[in-house]
Amino acid sequence: MDDTSPRTPGLRTPGGLTVPDHALAWTFARSGGPGGQHVNTTSSKATLTVTVDAVSGPVAAVERLRLVLGPELRVTSQSNRSQWRNREECLSRVFALLDAAARPPAQARKPTKPKRGAVERRLESKHRLAEKKRGRRSSEW
Repeated sequence: MDDTSPRTPGLRTPGGLTVPDHALAWTFARSGGPGGQHVNTTSSKATLTVTVDAVSGPVAAVERLRLVLGPELRVTSQSNRSQWRNREECLSRVFALLDAAARPPAQARKPTKPKRGAVERRLESKHRLAEKKRGRRSSEW
């Protein structure tokens, strides 16, 4: 294998952000939960720490990342018995969190007034209900 082959420097999120390899730090530990005696001998809990300052992409998206997430993002998974599955779950969570934090905020709702026809229908309905209730009254009391 020659070292001149082009290789992507890190991971790319679905939203277009690039996380370099040096910004990822994995740690593993023993986890609780199901697994019997196997859980006592295997370090299947995975923790992924991402240095947010090293993430690259569109300038506005990276600025939003730094504001929302801060300098570091830490994700832990111990729901599976397999370290490999826990690592995959950590990566998918990190990608989702990075893309969600980089997404621009939704535009504010522009307040609108109800149309004249809608107001008239609402008032007509109120008048019909009031007339119905008025017809139920008796003057014998």
